Amino acid sequence: MDTERGGERGEGTGSPARARRGAGPARTFLVLGCAAALLAGCASMPDSGDVTSVEQSPRSEGESQVRVYGVPPQDGAQPTNIVRSFLDATTSDEADFRTATQYLAKSAKRTWRPFQVTNVLQERPKPEPKTLPNREDSNGYTVTLSGSQVAAVDDSHAYTPEEKPYRQTIHLIKEGGQWRIDRLPDGLVLGLSDFQRIYRSVNKYYFASYNSESGEPKANRNALVADPVYLRQRIKPITASVEALLSGPTDWLNQVTTSAFPSGTRLAAHDLALDDSNALRVKLSKDAVNTDSTQCKQMAAQLFFTVQDMTRASKISEVELEDNSGNSLCSLSQEQAERDFAPSPGTGHSGKEYFIDGDHKVVAMSDTATEPTPVRGPFGTGQTPLRSVAISRGEDTAAGVSSDGRSLYVAGLEDGIERGDPLLTSTGSAKNPDTGLTAPSWDGLGDLWIADRDAHGSRLMRLREGKGAPEKVSVPGLGGRRIKAIKVAADGIRIAVLVEDKGRTTLQLGRVERDGTSTHPALSVQELRPIAPQLEDVVAASWAGGSRLVVVGRESGGVQQMQFMETDGSASNAQTLPGVNGVIAVAASEDETRPLIADATEGIVRLPPDANWKTVAKEGTAPVYPG
Repeated sequence: MDTERGGERGEGTGSPARARRGAGPARTFLVLGCAAALLAGCASMPDSGDVTSVEQSPRSEGESQVRVYGVPPQDGAQPTNIVRSFLDATTSDEADFRTATQYLAKSAKRTWRPFQVTNVLQERPKPEPKTLPNREDSNGYTVTLSGSQVAAVDDSHAYTPEEKPYRQTIHLIKEGGQWRIDRLPDGLVLGLSDFQRIYRSVNKYYFASYNSESGEPKANRNALVADPVYLRQRIKPITASVEALLSGPTDWLNQVTTSAFPSGTRLAAHDLALDDSNALRVKLSKDAVNTDSTQCKQMAAQLFFTVQDMTRASKISEVELEDNSGNSLCSLSQEQAERDFAPSPGTGHSGKEYFIDGDHKVVAMSDTATEPTPVRGPFGTGQTPLRSVAISRGEDTAAGVSSDGRSLYVAGLEDGIERGDPLLTSTGSAKNPDTGLTAPSWDGLGDLWIADRDAHGSRLMRLREGKGAPEKVSVPGLGGRRIKAIKVAADGIRIAVLVEDKGRTTLQLGRVERDGTSTHPALSVQELRPIAPQLEDVVAASWAGGSRLVVVGRESGGVQQMQFMETDGSASNAQTLPGVNGVIAVAASEDETRPLIADATEGIVRLPPDANWKTVAKEGTAPVYPG
């Protein structure tokens, strides 16, 4: 199987090759099952006849019954073919890599740790004999693996973009007259296409921890935060997702999230599956037995949304937790989970989009409306020209930045309300649209975030509940770079930041930490990390789900594109977005069923699911959803 997801190639020619005796094929696999994309229904499997190798054939993602298995080493295979076939075997659908380990010498079988790291290359690694033989190693053979690395997945399943050259060596010796690998790097090395076939991005869910502010009423203790990881999608996927959840948050989120599962909790049964009614029964170790009803429900909620993310095609009806003897600890129905624990709290329920029309009015528009309607309150009159606007997640308050970028105003969305004085005034010049105040952003706790920019720097601030004196938020990883735009997540502990550095604008994700005391919290944004590293110039971004953003930008020398990206920096498996010209702003809802809206050459445009862009207003700017 190669980077086109299956099959085999002849060595050095790129053409398909069949199994043969002697040295053996370079990329040979046994494929079991039937392809759903090619057959209307699975025919009965034959109960006699030879097992044969199958040539490469493109397969769709829907062919979930296909299983690919590596071929054991053949007698007389030469070192380079041994390495190539070993790499093939590591991409098979075997849980324990039992075929791959047949290519290892006895010493390497004891020491090789395949799950320590997964290095993802742009294409499959190229095994090449070492050009200069080592005279002191007359009984061994060294093969070099090389390629262009794009990412790595660590032993906690966390994905990190990592573009750099890849070069490692594999050493072989003769054992029992056959070449076998005795020294190799720990972990796996996969081509991007193989990685995308074998692994799937899954959100684990943990509760937001607000530390010094956790005692405030606004800090919802049931706010779930998505923690994306990559798991092997064909090998006990439900069990794998639950085990990953129980292992705790990834390092990046560990400081600001917590798990309801007591430390040390493990599965007491390791073969989880949904039953005929789509219910999930999970037996836990004794560590989880002495929890009260509230904590047990929280554990069930974490399980519900984590497993639901893995089994997207099947809606879970109920999660029941049991002790290791099968006694029920608690249960949580689908209705209870979505009512009491749904991620992205306070995102609004009206189904409206907002923007500033050509008459400077803030207007709202629902999916069924044919014309936008001015909002109630001072921002709907057009008497305060605005550059940008943000609607609170409860949709009862708006924050707007004046057209010159210097003043921030906050007002209620109800009749009879006066605009009031600015709550914040920019310290820099606002002659350039890239200076002055950024567009504001509300989190799900009711707090307002904004950055002030000048030509040489920027400062990030928060206004509690959208009023009072702004609190400065330190961003220690910013260095000499400048903030151009921000968008805070509903949970209030993740913030997307457009960062400018030497003419290049990138999208970074930061973690909001709340230290200090309840009366004097110290706010900071820690560990900025890239979300769309391949884009040289990012124009706009918006949250589009628990761990997903929609991003507008261009690669070096390329044209503008719009795409979904995961918060770990990997490309989303969501649908490809149709192009639209000249986008300068985009907005998405954290409810993934809602349409995208954008400010483009054609005006304010909307992209409903499974449709194309449609113009909703010829004139207008600053489209937003609540948040």
